[in-house]
Amino acid sequence: MSASRRTRTLLTTGAAAAALGTAALVLPHAEPAVSAQPARTAAAVDAGRPVDQVGTWATAPDTTVLQLDGQTVRNIVRTSVGGTDLRISLSNAFGSEPVTFDSVWVGRTAEGAAVKPGTNQRLTFSGSTSVTVPVGAEVLSDPVAGDVPAQSTLAVSIHVVGDPGTVSGHKLAHQTNYISTAGDHAAQESGEAFTTTTTSYAWVESAVVEVPEQVDTVVALGDSITDGDKSTTSANRRWPNYLAQRLAAQPRPLQYGVMNLGISGNRVLADGPGVSAQARFDRDVLAQPDVRTVVVMEGVNDLRWDLATKPSDLINAYRQLIARGHARGICVVGGTMTPWEGGSRWSAERDALRRQVNDWIRTSGEFDAVVDFDAAIRDPQRPARMLPAYDSGDHLHPGDAGYAAMANAVDLKDLECRR
Repeated sequence: MSASRRTRTLLTTGAAAAALGTAALVLPHAEPAVSAQPARTAAAVDAGRPVDQVGTWATAPDTTVLQLDGQTVRNIVRTSVGGTDLRISLSNAFGSEPVTFDSVWVGRTAEGAAVKPGTNQRLTFSGSTSVTVPVGAEVLSDPVAGDVPAQSTLAVSIHVVGDPGTVSGHKLAHQTNYISTAGDHAAQESGEAFTTTTTSYAWVESAVVEVPEQVDTVVALGDSITDGDKSTTSANRRWPNYLAQRLAAQPRPLQYGVMNLGISGNRVLADGPGVSAQARFDRDVLAQPDVRTVVVMEGVNDLRWDLATKPSDLINAYRQLIARGHARGICVVGGTMTPWEGGSRWSAERDALRRQVNDWIRTSGEFDAVVDFDAAIRDPQRPARMLPAYDSGDHLHPGDAGYAAMANAVDLKDLECRR
């Protein structure tokens, strides 16, 4: 078990599962009826073995441009590892004023904005159905008893009281989400009230489940390439999604929850789209539940915008992230930067810096392991350029096939690193 635990300060830590009554949230791949079991299922969490909380889904909080007033947002999220006793984390980290969530529900998805009948369950926060979250804070729900299988698609519906001001969330979700007409529609199974679509997430930050203690969390920290830019919208084809599919097929001791903490445009050395990777490392990596390993693949935007003008600029920043991860017992895996000749702000000089930094990532031995994303998707005949079959068309971001190739480049044994 990793030495890292969920240590961020939460507005609420949750009440006992028994306080939620006997309703169970069952989210299977098939269509069985809602479970009648009163609490944990999954064979009583593998016959009573010790359990941990792990992250089964996440998105990195930032500011959004959403403008809401007394409406309901239905966020669609995809789990990675299966577990029990689902909790949902909501964030007001970048809000402009306190926000009150007075109706939050989670169920499994049907078509569009609809929720499958009989699956929608109300979330509580320390036993209350309403919670006010201060600016800069977040809140973790009480557990919803029942199973959440791997690779499940959930609808997290959130109603807010009044005008919430700046909405914390995730601007480029690459997922169709839904906004209702005015009023609380969170409990409704029908999607009829959700007349507006958005490709941003609102307030929802993570989904946490209980699993046997040998299962841990992997965090993917990165920029738009981790965020899945140019992947097929609503198809879950980011490289962390493909990695989660590979891990779900493994025996339980080799499974992990996968949390995607990519932000499009993010940088290591300075704020821009999102605060810098160095500034958000504590919140987005160290504070996640039971983290075993973080895969760091970030730096190309520092090169593109001339924030890094020599290899040591990025190398020294990587060393800081490695040291901070190691201090918490977390394995830090380095991902090489992918090629982008022909793409925005490419130059031979910037590519030379990329290759020098990549050589250090591969050969320094300072990371616990290396994923050579560069080698996985570059054109062997023109190594400064992405292989055309993997190129989304903008020569900077992979398409679906490229993201699959990146996930396949991860040696799953490297995620087993223990410190």
